[in-house]
Formats: sequence, structure tokens, C-alpha cells
Amino acid sequence: MTQITAQMVKDLREMTGAGMMDCKAALGEAAGNVDAAVDWLRKKGLSKAAKKADRVAAEGLVGLAVKGTKGVVVEVNSETDFVARNDLFQGLVKMIANVALDVGADVEKINAAKTGSKTVAEDISETIAKIGENMNLRRAAGVSVGQGAIGAYVHNAVIDGAGKMGVLIGLESSGKADELVALGRLVAMHVAATNPQAVDPSGLDPAVVKREKDVLADKFRAQGKPAAMIEKIVESGLKTYYKEVCLLEQPYIHDDKKSVAQAMKEAEGKVGAPIKVTGFLRYKLGEGVEKQESDFAAEVAAASGVKS
Repeated sequence: MTQITAQMVKDLREMTGAGMMDCKAALGEAAGNVDAAVDWLRKKGLSKAAKKADRVAAEGLVGLAVKGTKGVVVEVNSETDFVARNDLFQGLVKMIANVALDVGADVEKINAAKTGSKTVAEDISETIAKIGENMNLRRAAGVSVGQGAIGAYVHNAVIDGAGKMGVLIGLESSGKADELVALGRLVAMHVAATNPQAVDPSGLDPAVVKREKDVLADKFRAQGKPAAMIEKIVESGLKTYYKEVCLLEQPYIHDDKKSVAQAMKEAEGKVGAPIKVTGFLRYKLGEGVEKQESDFAAEVAAASGVKS
């Protein structure tokens, strides 16, 4: 029996660009024959998929799935917006969201989860091979409540449950579930529009609050305000800041004469019980991903061995 060495795996990976575990499996199937291992990878679509792995995937779709008192949001990226309109890709995103609902919002667990005879990671690789673009499950997260409902909203939806932005919000309550879902959707729309940083001031990063206080203090100090007055002015300024970045303190987009907290308090009569926001998630497609700009001259120089 041919021994598969680490060097053999490394060499095959460099030749094909396929993943390390896939290369190891290919060499095992081919009894150490490199050419046969390459063919095995090509037949599985893994070589083609991996060769595209260095392309930046910053387009795609955000998918949502909700069941009862829990919901998940996933972001699956592709290279171009064109692929986001592909039925095969859209189906993949919905499948991944539903798997995440069952196994939890951990990317590694989702990729390893079985969908019939294959894993999610294998389904992604097959879809890459069929469509011809790099794609990947970038991130996933979940929201749940002990009792109540999950509000959901998809912005710029291309299909039910998938679009350019997805929002989930947890509403803890013993009230009417259908009323909570309807209210949750409205509040989720608000989150999509305003992008709050936390539910209330207690949820803000203390370092962020300190920085805001320092900025305000320095500003009024430069204006010559007396030290005794600065502290009071800063506290007043923080209240304004909280109205900008904290969900419950923001003016409600559906009625800006009220805060979100006031609107929810009024809704408790319709729901039939107190309501507490336990948390929210807002995924915007591609946020935080830096698209690489191609430098054609540098690519040509690198290919010819000439240093620029």
C-alpha cells in the first residue's frame, strides 16, 4: 500500500489549488498516483473550484430562516451579482440557511453538516464547478428567545428569505405570537434602515462610549467651557448620541414622533403582554469585505519574472 506523505499532499495542492483534505483523499483513492489524483479531483469538480478560491467573493446573498422562537441569518458570497440571480445559487443559499437553523450558526458545523449523502461544503464545491465562480459561506449568526417570536426582514429580496440585507430581532413575550411576528417585522425594517449598534446603552462597547465622551469633552474644552460645566454638557451630548445608535432610543421610522421603546410599549396592548427586545442581527451583503483591484501591469511583470 502506497504511503501518502505530507509532501505528496502539498505538491498536489500546489498543482491543483484544491483543499488539503481533498488532496489527501484524492491520493488515497489513486493509490499515490498523482495524475490519477488530479483526474479524481477534476471529476469531483474540486480542482476547478479550488483554482478559483483566490478570487474575491464579495457579492452573493444574505439568507434568513426562522422557525418558532429561533432564527438564523447567513451570508453566502459569490464573485458577481449575476450569480445572485442564478436559481442554483439561490437554492444553495436557502438550503444553507435551513441547515444552519438545525445545526446552529457555526460556519464549520454548517459546512460539515450532511445534506443527504453530501456535506454542505461539498454542495458548495459542486455549485462552484457548475456555475464557474468562486463562492463561500462567509458567516452565520442566530437569534432565539425562550418565549415570544423572531421578527425578520429581507431588504432587496430576490427570493423569499434571501436578498442584499437580512435582519432578525428577538422579541421576548408571552403575548400573541402572530402580533409579535408582525411587530417584529416592522422593527426589523427599522433596524435595516438605521443600523443601530446596540439595543440600549448598556449594550454598547464601553470603549466606544468612553471615546465619545472624550471627543465631546475635548470639543467643549476647546470652546473654553468651564470644567464644572463640561461634565453636564457631556452627559447631555451622550443622550443625543444614544438616540442615534441605540435601537430603543432611536426615533421610530414608522412614526418618528415616538422612540422605538415608546412604539413597542404601545404595541403591548395589541400583543397582550409586555415585550422585551433580547437582541438583533443585521447582515448587509459584503460589509467588511475588501475587493481586490487588479493591477494588470504587475500581473504581467510577475508572470514574466520581472520585478516592478
